[in-house]
Amino acid sequence: MKVRALIADDEPLARAGLRTMLGELEWVTCVGETANGPETVEAVNRLRLELLFLDVQMPGLSGIEVLQRVEYQPFVIFTTAFAQHAVTAFALGALDYLLKPFGRDRFNAAMERVRTSVGEPAGILPQDRLSEALRNGPMSRIFVRSGRAIIPVPVASVLYFEADGDYVTVTTGESRYLVHLSLNRLEARLDGTRFVRIHRTHIVNLEHVVAFRPQGKGHLVAELSNGARLPVSRSRAADLRALGK
Repeated sequence: MKVRALIADDEPLARAGLRTMLGELEWVTCVGETANGPETVEAVNRLRLELLFLDVQMPGLSGIEVLQRVEYQPFVIFTTAFAQHAVTAFALGALDYLLKPFGRDRFNAAMERVRTSVGEPAGILPQDRLSEALRNGPMSRIFVRSGRAIIPVPVASVLYFEADGDYVTVTTGESRYLVHLSLNRLEARLDGTRFVRIHRTHIVNLEHVVAFRPQGKGHLVAELSNGARLPVSRSRAADLRALGK
């Protein structure tokens, strides 16, 4: 069974180039093209395909907004001329990030990632392989920008996550990083037995909590191993107190 792919890009030449390269792969078939965000959301939900080539900047909705709105989640390869979106792309679980203009070798390397992701184990349909991948458990690493590089940070090394507008600050024992990802979306991908939402703006790693200490009437603060003291909301404070009864 062939992997079905959709090309989402507002540039006709970019779509044509991808279509040509996909046409040379026997195990992939291009089932459609879209040129704006809303059209892409509709096509992904209707076709329920296995692979989406997604431009970051499109009319109507950006590629990032498309992924936040689709009901069905295919494997995604971002294609864009703007490197600054790479961290967000990997944080959202993209398989790869093709920086325009890219050549055939870089395209083929990305497609090998696709083959590995949807082609094993033998006998499992791509749709089932995707569902299996999404069930494999919480994220174990998060990609962040460090200078001009994009590096993986083990989630276990993170002390806490803090909402900062449309971004999240990731704090480890040594460094702080900023990623373009909502705290709610991040929380859904974390291990709930290790990471706890203590406040609308904070998620802490319980492995790095030294203590929950009282502060004022009915309030708690979480004291972290790096000395940080983070507020605990009233509802979470009540839950934590109930654990000790």
